[in-house]
Amino acid sequence: MRQVLSVEQMYGADRAAMTYGVSGERLMEAAGAAVANAIVERFGLQPTAVLCGPGNNGGDGFVIARHLRKAGAVVRLALLGEKAKLRGDAATMAKRWRGRVAPLDEAVLDGAALVVDALFGAGLSRNISGAPRATLWAAQGRGLPIIAVDMPSGVQGDSGQILGHALQAAMTVTFFRPKTGHFLYPGRGLCGDLRVADIGIPDAVLEDIEPKTYANDPSLWLPSWPSLSPMDHKYSRGHAVVLSGGPGKTGAARLAAGAALRIGAGLVTVASPKSAVAENAAHLTAVMIDPWRDGEDFRRLLSDPRRNAVCLGPGAGVNKQLRDNVLAALALKKAVVLDADAITAFGRARKGLFRKLHENCILTPHEGEFGRLFEGRGDKLQRTRSAARACGAVVLLKGPDTVIAAPDGRAAINTNAPPELATAGAGDVLAGFCTGLLAQGVPAFEAAAAACWLHGESARNFGPGLIAEDLALALPAVLTQLPK
Repeated sequence: MRQVLSVEQMYGADRAAMTYGVSGERLMEAAGAAVANAIVERFGLQPTAVLCGPGNNGGDGFVIARHLRKAGAVVRLALLGEKAKLRGDAATMAKRWRGRVAPLDEAVLDGAALVVDALFGAGLSRNISGAPRATLWAAQGRGLPIIAVDMPSGVQGDSGQILGHALQAAMTVTFFRPKTGHFLYPGRGLCGDLRVADIGIPDAVLEDIEPKTYANDPSLWLPSWPSLSPMDHKYSRGHAVVLSGGPGKTGAARLAAGAALRIGAGLVTVASPKSAVAENAAHLTAVMIDPWRDGEDFRRLLSDPRRNAVCLGPGAGVNKQLRDNVLAALALKKAVVLDADAITAFGRARKGLFRKLHENCILTPHEGEFGRLFEGRGDKLQRTRSAARACGAVVLLKGPDTVIAAPDGRAAINTNAPPELATAGAGDVLAGFCTGLLAQGVPAFEAAAAACWLHGESARNFGPGLIAEDLALALPAVLTQLPK
């Protein structure tokens, strides 16, 4: 279930289900029953206030209320608007509710231990105001756990952005597949425990929808994972090169180089300015050093065809020499990772860079670096997709909700990054993981997705006290847990 849908794609899935003989009424009944079951499983039978909106999300609320009451819970239900104005399946479900329908206001919360937010769901397109906002504020003020149906009201289902006001849910139950707003911040942080319920929509509808967005997990990239055979040797596993900065700025390159080696590259060389060779040599063992003096020297260093993947940018300094070195690596058709300074260096020369980039390149900007190289509007997913199309390479836009996008429209949202990754050098290790996988022949999109997930999982396994040097050391324990 790694596919992630837009709101419109979810509407399409509902419509397509009907062509398979699954009615909207049946889907709504299944959705409401699934939420009620999740509530009882998580919270037991508690006095519950169900807040229903005027659309299908409210229809789900009527079903939830009915099932909770049938299970033995005390339920009070409030509706935004008039019951007589409900239409379609929502009207049908409202008729099946035999209890009182109260107006939506704070009074419905009296005596409640839980609140079900079935007001708006993922399709909201305007700011919350009036009675919905006041009632939600009151629920929050009373400290009541809130169970969101599909999406916490006030969170836009595609972007994860807040429209006016949104509550922190204790649990969100959505249906068939998650929406992008469940994984993009700030919405992701408001969903609480996210559960995806099977409500009877056939998986076959995905063939018509053709989703290209995924939740990043091993099933996405394991088919491309490099396998080892008894006949392998260090040269068959690829040779990664990492460009080092000058004296006093070499640590970032060494972090990247060590990460590339740890993730499986057969050989790794730090391309070091001659002035920094001694500094690098004092810290490196299995990673080799090749000194260079000028652009011609650097091109000579890369001319060996066995040196097939290059990482440029960590600690390199923003200057013309770095731009020349990047263009040299691209001209030689190496697999390339551009990080940090290598992105910033082209802020005023992006068109020249874009002309040289190719499908075997990965760019790994954070938000600040991204803005120096790309123009983009919309949510994080839209901006990353647009950037990948514009430059013709894979773009990995870092953050707590890292998005990886390919020029062909595929995208993955990473969900396992812990806050401990907010530490100096963590991004250099990620760039090294990407480079090491490219060296082993993993396609760029899969390499970026794998590197990002492994980076997050290594940090999660290590836990508090993490520093960048720990990430590569924590990687083998994660690798051993991957499905064979």
